[in-house]
Amino acid sequence: MSKIIITGVLLLMSLNSFADNIAKAKYTFANPQQAQLFNNLLPNLRCLVCQNESLADSNAPLAEDLRKEVYQQVLAGKSQAEIISYLTNRYGEFILFKPPVESKTYILWFLPFLLIIIGITFVGIIARKHKNQKVTLNNQQRQLAENLLREVK
Repeated sequence: MSKIIITGVLLLMSLNSFADNIAKAKYTFANPQQAQLFNNLLPNLRCLVCQNESLADSNAPLAEDLRKEVYQQVLAGKSQAEIISYLTNRYGEFILFKPPVESKTYILWFLPFLLIIIGITFVGIIARKHKNQKVTLNNQQRQLAENLLREVK
């Protein structure tokens, strides 16, 4: 039984590799620099449908269309900056996995750090307040606590 499972897993892995090779074979380039540019761009561009996958990883039809668009631009001899500029002008900066640090993206880049600092400060202030507070027990509470401590020993 385990041989059948292992054979099935190996078959699925080889089919996946075969499908990847077929998908990559669709894109032929005049020189290795174009192929490298294409392969460097796709992981850094976001699929607009999947939102958390790159164009290289997504199987969505829109991702395929965007890959074709990038492919055509690479074949047209455009540089990486030109292609990224074209795509961001057309689809917005959302298409970029790593948007540039600009005045309009400061909140995106720095707000998480600011919130962490505020949170740590808030926790520190509360901890200091509680550290200096003395707990006072009435006689009944004190007797109950002593009885509980005796039972634990």
